[in-house]
Amino acid sequence: MAECSSSFQQDSSEFRAHLHDLSTPRFTTAAEQNVYEYADFFRDNHAPPWLFDLTQAWAKLYEEPFKGVTSDGTVKEGVFEPQDEGVDIDSIVHEANLLLSQLSADEKTKLSYKVNAKEWRAWSNPEMLLRPFGLRLEEVTEENAQAILSVIKASLSPEGYEKALAAMRINHFLGELVRLPQIMNKYSYNFLLFGSPSTSPTQPWGWLLYGHHLCLSVFFKGPQIIISPTFTGAEPNIIDEGEWSGTKILHKEGNLGLQLMQSLSLDQQKQAQIFKNLRDDGMQQTGDLITDRWNKDDQRHLCGAFRDNRIVPYEGIKVSTLNEEQQSLILSIAEQFVLYLPSPSRALRLEQVQSHFEETYFSWIGGFGDDDAYYFRIQSPVIICEFDHHSGVFLANTEPKKFHTHTIVRTPNAGDYGQALREGESRL
Repeated sequence: MAECSSSFQQDSSEFRAHLHDLSTPRFTTAAEQNVYEYADFFRDNHAPPWLFDLTQAWAKLYEEPFKGVTSDGTVKEGVFEPQDEGVDIDSIVHEANLLLSQLSADEKTKLSYKVNAKEWRAWSNPEMLLRPFGLRLEEVTEENAQAILSVIKASLSPEGYEKALAAMRINHFLGELVRLPQIMNKYSYNFLLFGSPSTSPTQPWGWLLYGHHLCLSVFFKGPQIIISPTFTGAEPNIIDEGEWSGTKILHKEGNLGLQLMQSLSLDQQKQAQIFKNLRDDGMQQTGDLITDRWNKDDQRHLCGAFRDNRIVPYEGIKVSTLNEEQQSLILSIAEQFVLYLPSPSRALRLEQVQSHFEETYFSWIGGFGDDDAYYFRIQSPVIICEFDHHSGVFLANTEPKKFHTHTIVRTPNAGDYGQALREGESRL
């Protein structure tokens, strides 16, 4: 395989060949709107229609009681257990209480939800604000925005926090690139607090951050943390000018996935490659956006926003049949997907992933040459990692390119939102 880092940077830098004409009505109209006017225009005009139709399907899914992603429709019990993960919960609670102490009464009311509130599941990744819950970072004072970021920073690993910042900064860069800074910027994210910050395992709580290309759901049960589901994306996935020039994101997991696929034997590659084309004739595309295998927004993703109860059958090649080096690559990929977790929790999570290798599958869609765009998934009873290259939304490429990337983490069998660890009134 060619040197990944240089080829990926070359692919990422190619986004400038796919810039839209910003004098068209799509961009000139949006340039005059704030985020609420932009969302109203979307709803009133069904523009674009394919995304409007999907949001109607999402609304139906949001009304379903939470069950959890499964491989066959049945939630496996006893997969997740309470444990002391050594999370510095004291520091996290301290930062959360500092935030609460400096908010106005009205802001505190807007921010705060019951620990079992349905709004845990209200996140979505498009740029339009479909559900304006919690506090929006761009609408509070800089002091309060920084206090929210301090809660996020205290909760995540240092490298995970940098990854989140990179996603927010690339969103800001995209807003400048297409002259829509009021729609996409580093603070165009909503933050919600669930329950009362507490160090006690008997008083779980958590927070949710969501916006364009970054959605993080974080649940605490004493010194235990669940960060799932997560959505991290970028279009483009590199910043080539300005204050944060050199920032790039999601290339490590992409390169590792390609390295693994290219390391397989021809027979193994045939097992892993479930579809040859990124939009394959074999994919269900009936127009039923709840059950279809492909749609214009999710594309190949199965576990995105509002897919909390999706049945995702195992596909591809069983990881237990791979050699030791290839299994090590599976863990390296998984580590990039769970990078948000503090280091001790991440180590325990990877041990958990490895312990289920007999029930873990790796699947691939698309080509696997150095320059190909692709999708891959790692799936087991304890984790789902999805990686997908997308066609353009704010860039003009009609086919998926490596500079537009979406990634998703789900914890199946009711692991999302910490549900499997919740008891009594804290259950969703």
